[in-house]
Amino acid sequence: MQRTSNFYSTLILSIIALLAFCTSLSAQSMADDYRKMVVKRTIKAPADRVWQALVGDYGEIAHFSPFIYASDYENGSLKGTEGAERKCMFNAKGSRWSHERIVMLDNENMRMKNLIIDAQKFPLNLDNSYAIYSVTNNGDGTCTAGYEFNFRTAPAFMGGLVVGSFKKSLNETLIGLEHYLLTSERVTGGSDNAKAVLKAYKADDRYDDFTYSLDKMEGEVSR
Repeated sequence: MQRTSNFYSTLILSIIALLAFCTSLSAQSMADDYRKMVVKRTIKAPADRVWQALVGDYGEIAHFSPFIYASDYENGSLKGTEGAERKCMFNAKGSRWSHERIVMLDNENMRMKNLIIDAQKFPLNLDNSYAIYSVTNNGDGTCTAGYEFNFRTAPAFMGGLVVGSFKKSLNETLIGLEHYLLTSERVTGGSDNAKAVLKAYKADDRYDDFTYSLDKMEGEVSR
């Protein structure tokens, strides 16, 4: 009986070791893979106003994002300049959050690189996740605002599972941005107004009026 027990114990340990080895190989094979998601919407507001809200008022993203319950500047930052930091709360309890920093800013061409430097309860590889914000003047009083989100998930298999959620949050943040600029009404996460705004956009077929692309990339993400 003791010999049988030892046999099964050894077998179980061997299986665990094999699974760990296979997982390690899989992780190595995915190490250079990441995803690049691009979401863009036409905003019915001048490009400079959109750029100011999106980047100049960097710490106030909760004013227009239906997913962010609160946001504020961090480490002495006062406005959207290179090196500015902010913290965003993604639930009412403040237990799900991200700490972000502007690491590249081109005001002339309206492009900004936003780095996630720390986060809680996000399935992201923080060494390889960042976003590019952009605004393009359409020359008719409107502009095109866009997010390019480059990311890896941790664990890697989560990548395909979170795509829909990321796509939804980026699109709805741009919807909230437009509404905020046109009405001065805040579209803060968890608010009744945020729900009403999104419902209105869906009712009159504006919700899906955006462009979207997703590509699987190879090579190290450049931070």
